[in-house]
Amino acid sequence: MLENLERIKAQFNEELNAASSKEELERIRVSFLGKKGLVTEELKNLRNLDAEAKKTAGMQVNILKAECEKAIVEYQKLMEEKEYQKEIESAERYDYSIPSEKPVGTLHPITIVQRQIENIFITMGFIIEDGLEIQTEFNNFEGVNIPKNHPARDMQDTYYLENGQVLKTHTSAAQNTIMRKYGAPKPGEPLKVLFPGRCFRNENIDASHENTFFQLEGMMIGDDISISNLIYFMKVLLTEVFEREVKVRLRPGFFPFVEPGFELDINCAICGGVGCPTCKQSGWLELLPCGMIHPNVLRLGGIDPDKYTGFAFGLGLTRLAMMKYNIKDIRLFNSGNLKQLKQFTL
Repeated sequence: MLENLERIKAQFNEELNAASSKEELERIRVSFLGKKGLVTEELKNLRNLDAEAKKTAGMQVNILKAECEKAIVEYQKLMEEKEYQKEIESAERYDYSIPSEKPVGTLHPITIVQRQIENIFITMGFIIEDGLEIQTEFNNFEGVNIPKNHPARDMQDTYYLENGQVLKTHTSAAQNTIMRKYGAPKPGEPLKVLFPGRCFRNENIDASHENTFFQLEGMMIGDDISISNLIYFMKVLLTEVFEREVKVRLRPGFFPFVEPGFELDINCAICGGVGCPTCKQSGWLELLPCGMIHPNVLRLGGIDPDKYTGFAFGLGLTRLAMMKYNIKDIRLFNSGNLKQLKQFTL
């Protein structure tokens, strides 16, 4: 039997080396390893041997079977690689350095402004986070000091989902999650986070209001953080974005998640402060609500308000893009009008 196995092995290697297609390879597999294959027949012949001879011969047959199976698999891989290489060599060649005849795409103006602001705050040590668009009712309201009976809920007429969650109405909805993620700041190392995102409200749509819009939230928490820190960062932000000195005004404003709270308005760039539909004839556009983080919000976020203070601001990215690019109607941003949008570049 051992001589017969050597003959079968030699025949297998000869036929395998001569195979040039997958069909031939399959024929060889069946011829040697199929139900009536040569190796399979040798396994059947073991029953005619005595116990000692069966043990020795059985080991040799199984070794030959394993070698044949392995050789077929490896040869199949080699054939597939050769076919793939052949396809590559015969494929049509392209010169990727040739300029495309099709128009090159551009970033959306809101994306451009967002990236500019992110770069500004990254240089000042801020972390960039991404708040979820679908939030729990707690994160969107209770976590930022807006209880169930608070009138601010009516101001943010909300899109609720069937599971009780909401489409976030403001980027402040991420505050609680971020505070709990990073925890209390270390001494001398304030927590500085920026988190942009898309928001949703049931608005009466006009030149300056949309039901889908973008905001950018920022907060800084640490030892002895004050309003002076807040004003400094806001001035740096607006000067860098507009690349010039911008006329602003700071006035008291009520927001449940800050105390004290402020409204930072920007002089309308569309009309130069004279009055137009975009600014509702006031000459000013509400741009940046801000203030010192309410102690209740810090406490709900797991941070001791007796040890730490912080400020937060919510920037209207969509409105900022309107001012930067002198866009008179907010509805342009969601219109999909490529003729209008393709003019914006970094």
